[in-house]
Amino acid sequence: MKSKNLSENILKSLKSSGFDYIDLDTVIPTNLILERSGESFRSLIFSFIDQNGKEICLRPDLTIASCIKYLNQKKKSYSKVYYNGQAFRKVQKKNDKIIRDQIGFEIIGSKDEKRDDRQIINTGIKVLNKFRYKSGSITIGNVEIFHLLINKLDIPKRWKLRLQRHFWRESYFNELLRRLETNSDVDETIVELDKKRYFKMFKQNQNRNIAGRSLREILIRFDNKIKDPRRQIKGQNVVKIIREYLKINCKMSNAATILNAFFKKNKINLTVGKNYFPITKDKVSKLNVNFSSSFGRHLEYYTGMVFKITINSNSRKIQVNGGRYDNLISDLGSSKKIPAVGGAISLND
Repeated sequence: MKSKNLSENILKSLKSSGFDYIDLDTVIPTNLILERSGESFRSLIFSFIDQNGKEICLRPDLTIASCIKYLNQKKKSYSKVYYNGQAFRKVQKKNDKIIRDQIGFEIIGSKDEKRDDRQIINTGIKVLNKFRYKSGSITIGNVEIFHLLINKLDIPKRWKLRLQRHFWRESYFNELLRRLETNSDVDETIVELDKKRYFKMFKQNQNRNIAGRSLREILIRFDNKIKDPRRQIKGQNVVKIIREYLKINCKMSNAATILNAFFKKNKINLTVGKNYFPITKDKVSKLNVNFSSSFGRHLEYYTGMVFKITINSNSRKIQVNGGRYDNLISDLGSSKKIPAVGGAISLND
């Protein structure tokens, strides 16, 4: 099937599933990207200054462009949308593509998140039925479980936030685990010098700014470190638990049982019900279904369920990826949290 005909058939399939088509802006304000993803993300975007002196960039992601559109239209209601177009992102690997042709579909503003998670996955399966294939797989993960686990661990709050924030940056996340495990970045001599500096600064004008922060803010942060120090023995145990958790990979029907056994073994007060997941069977249609605790680290805005559907059609691997991103619209400027879940298929693979 030619690419154009295939794209048209997928779009028709989404329309017949009750999704409404929307056009997305090709360029978006750069600050909306950097404020939520960090200045380091600048190396991945194509940005420039417009005639009014405002920095804008080519959309690096269609989901972000869709959420910005939802926000700008000041919608408050339930919305099912689909779209297609190109995303532009600088590549880090030689064989990666700068321009990605994608078709995406989303449900925004719903109050029945579990139902919508299932609907998005089922829509992804329906999209892939446009291809001929004999077998494939669905991988389910859940970023929310990871965040809940981290919140239960006996480590300083600042380290919990750090691990949660950088979960999607796998190499840096592993470096954080190494530091937490060994305390290799802690120099006791410098710590003592910092304590002396702290008491000296405490006597100064706390409204004075240093490098963009008030002296009061700096002292509060340092006070938290003193009262909640990082201890190597606890760090070693915490890292062991995290690494063990990230190795969990099993059939979908066993996921809740295995997770609960893990929590019980490590004396963590968490329980996962079997119906917590959008799929509980090991096979859906011709697709084998597995749970992976480490899956979902490729995009930083996922907050809950994540999935990947993979098929092999005529020696070509085709995927639908997606998940839940309940904080994205508020990160982009909404005054309230708006739940959202979606998926996308890349037409370049």
